[in-house]
Amino acid sequence: MELINNKEFGGERPLYCKKGLRLENVTIHAGESALKETAEIEAENCRFEGKYPFWCCQGFKVKNCLFTEGARAALWYSSDLLMEDTLVETPKMFREMERLTLRRVRIPNAAETLWSCRGVELDDVEIDKGDYLFMHSSDVKIDGLKLQGNYSFQYCKNVEIHNSVLHTKDAFWETENVTVYDSVILGEYLGWYSKGLKLVNCRIGGTQPLCYAEGLVMENCTMEPDADLAFEYSCVNADIKGHVTSIKNPRSGCIKAGLVGEIILDENIKAPADCKIIVL
Repeated sequence: MELINNKEFGGERPLYCKKGLRLENVTIHAGESALKETAEIEAENCRFEGKYPFWCCQGFKVKNCLFTEGARAALWYSSDLLMEDTLVETPKMFREMERLTLRRVRIPNAAETLWSCRGVELDDVEIDKGDYLFMHSSDVKIDGLKLQGNYSFQYCKNVEIHNSVLHTKDAFWETENVTVYDSVILGEYLGWYSKGLKLVNCRIGGTQPLCYAEGLVMENCTMEPDADLAFEYSCVNADIKGHVTSIKNPRSGCIKAGLVGEIILDENIKAPADCKIIVL
């Protein structure tokens, strides 16, 4: 593997189509596509300032690096990424990618990030301003995510999340086969139109959660006082510890709760309209 150490590059495609490079203490200045169409790249203690540095890359490791705001849309159309201990200051990262792992990564400006990615693993990652995070992604495993940002995980499939804190409005819309364990999810309109959403040992907050859902399962969950008007038109089996502010027009299944403030079953309920609500 060729070593490039303590160098600076800029302009258009300075390392285009290279294979088998290790970059140490390298700075990529303003320009475009510094490492486009590359393979087997390692970057450590590097700084990326120019646009689109990693496009169409196959097999690369990034450790203890910085992607400044100028490195917009830095990683697209690539595969087999391991990124560790890195700060990503730019939005629109990670698009149309396969097999990527992020460990101890911080993304403070994560709008429109992780779109249409397949085979994603996140471990101890912090994300802020993460609006529309994970749009249309699949086969995702997450442990220890701290997220601030709205409209996350829309249209996702096959997602497993553990030990996370998600502050996110409109999360998990139109998802399929998503399971969340031991986590906090705070935000309005959670899980609308989802299929196969499962929540285990989770705390839920935000108005009108879990409506229009099919195959919704909740095990040993709690709900905040603002989580009102829950389960409208949903097919649900839920075991909820403690108080639920209000339940409105669930379609079918069974809801068990310690206490329910209000049960609304009106003329707008949809068939089969046979959901059992059991107050323990």
